[in-house]
Amino acid sequence: MKKLFLNSSKAFFIILFSSIIHVNADEIFIKGKEVFLEAGNCAACHTLSDAGSNVNIGPNLNEIRPDIQRIIMAVRNGIGVMPAMEGILSDEEIEAVAYYVSLSAEQ
Repeated sequence: MKKLFLNSSKAFFIILFSSIIHVNADEIFIKGKEVFLEAGNCAACHTLSDAGSNVNIGPNLNEIRPDIQRIIMAVRNGIGVMPAMEGILSDEEIEAVAYYVSLSAEQ
């Protein structure tokens, strides 16, 4: 009986912890999408299917599928004609938009 209780307790905490991580990841994804569409103004230059943007000023993010670190570096420092967003967007916003783009571009 004690073993069954311990296994049930472990399963409960694993499920609880997994759902907390999932909710946090979803919140970051949603925040990143908001930044992409609004504060960061990314959709004005970049194509990204999930965001419904279809312009050809900057790279098509669905085609180049950048990883999260590449996105963070480009957003913070700028690249080509893209302006640096450090100081305009918070670190939290930069990380959220990088997370959002890296996941969305893979779809």
